[in-house]
Amino acid sequence: MFAHKILIMTTAMAMAALASAQQPPVKVNVLNVCAPSADEQKELSSALAKVPGKPAFGTDYEVSRGRSTLDPSTPIPGMQPLPPGAVSAADWVRIRREFPGATLFSNVQYSFSVDSKNMVETLVLRVRDPKDLMQVVIEDSASTVVSAAAMLSSSTPVSRVRLERFGKSSVALARCAGEEGSPVTDQSAYEPIFHAASSIMERYRDALGARKMVPEELAHLGARASTKADAVGKKNP
Repeated sequence: MFAHKILIMTTAMAMAALASAQQPPVKVNVLNVCAPSADEQKELSSALAKVPGKPAFGTDYEVSRGRSTLDPSTPIPGMQPLPPGAVSAADWVRIRREFPGATLFSNVQYSFSVDSKNMVETLVLRVRDPKDLMQVVIEDSASTVVSAAAMLSSSTPVSRVRLERFGKSSVALARCAGEEGSPVTDQSAYEPIFHAASSIMERYRDALGARKMVPEELAHLGARASTKADAVGKKNP
C-alpha cells in the first residue's frame, strides 16, 4: 500500500514537471512610451526621416465615412476613457492614397474621428516590403471639441508616434503628463522627434486635402442623422 502511494506521488510529480516543461515561456514587453531609450529614439528619428517630404500619389484612392459605437471596456489611444455603462459613438472619416511602386511606403491612410469629448487624427504609413519596419503611426488629439474645421485649421502638436516592427515589439513615444502626486516627466530631449512628426502630419493633412474633405464628409453624416431623426419623429408624433 505504501509503495502504491509512492508510485502515485511520483507519477503526479512527473506529470506536473512534464506539463510545466511543455508550456512555452511567457515574455512580456513593457513599452516605455514616456522615455524611450537612446536606440529607440534613433529608430524613431530614422523612420520619420524616411517619410516622403513631398508626397506623390498614384491614381488609386479611397474616401470613407461612418459612425461607430464605442465600447467602454476598450480604451482608445488619445481618447478619454468612458465611464462604465456609458454609451457613446464617434463619427469618422478615412482617406487612403497609394504611393508609386518605386517608393518605400505602399500607402498612407489618414483618419479623423470625433465623439462628444474628443477629436483624434491618425496618420498611418505602411511599408511596401516590410523586413523590419512595418508601419509608422502618428497621432494627435484634442479633448476640447469645437468643430473639425477649427481643429484642422490649427497646427495641433502630435501626441504619439509609434513604429510597428516585423517580429519585434513596437517602439513608441507619447507625450506624458505627470500624474497627481508624481513629478512631471522631462521630455525636452524628445522634442525633435515630436517636431518632425508634427511636420509630417501637417504636410500630409494638406497633401490629402483633409482640411476641406473631413468637414464636408462629417457634414454628410450629420445630415443623414438629422434625416433619420425626422423620419422617426414623423412615425411617432
